[in-house]
Amino acid sequence: MSESPEATNLTELIQAMEEKADGMSHVSVNDIVDAVGRRSFGPLLLIAGIITLIPVISGIPGVPTFMAVLVLLVSIQLLAGRRTFWLPKWLLNRSVSRKSFDKSLHIMQKPAKWIDSLLGARLVWMTNDAGIRVTALACLAVAVAMPPMELVPFTANGAGVALTLLGLGLVAHDGVVLSLGFLVTGATFVAMLMYFL
Repeated sequence: MSESPEATNLTELIQAMEEKADGMSHVSVNDIVDAVGRRSFGPLLLIAGIITLIPVISGIPGVPTFMAVLVLLVSIQLLAGRRTFWLPKWLLNRSVSRKSFDKSLHIMQKPAKWIDSLLGARLVWMTNDAGIRVTALACLAVAVAMPPMELVPFTANGAGVALTLLGLGLVAHDGVVLSLGFLVTGATFVAMLMYFL
């Protein structure tokens, strides 16, 4: 079965997830991965970031850590040169109710068009193969730090913002947004270090 065309903005990503969830009572990580594609690093990153940010889902105990595991596994596989990402069944089988899923998508739909209007093909060289690998390294660091971030006020949100920006940058081939993602990543780590020192 051929994969759907890869999303190029947030609105298309939301539409792909809505279509996949149609008729379901629960939506699993596997359903979301199927909707965005198993070879799509940018969309998977964007989804992990958004889930970490949305209170309806991220408030469920352990969800930020599960998203960290997803980002960690995908980042390692991308750096290893894999073209299709493998994820363990215990992670793919995690699910939320359709009601929570729909509520989350509704929250995302309002700002999606505005966010998409700010995206553009800028500094495209930052989103080539080398840029994607650098982004994967940054995501790897974020994913490793996310579990302890749950103990530090607001840093888990910072990680969510960073992953969202990095994902958006790759999806839209927008190096400016990608740069913002790197800046937020750095600021989040600085905030966490200052908390512990």
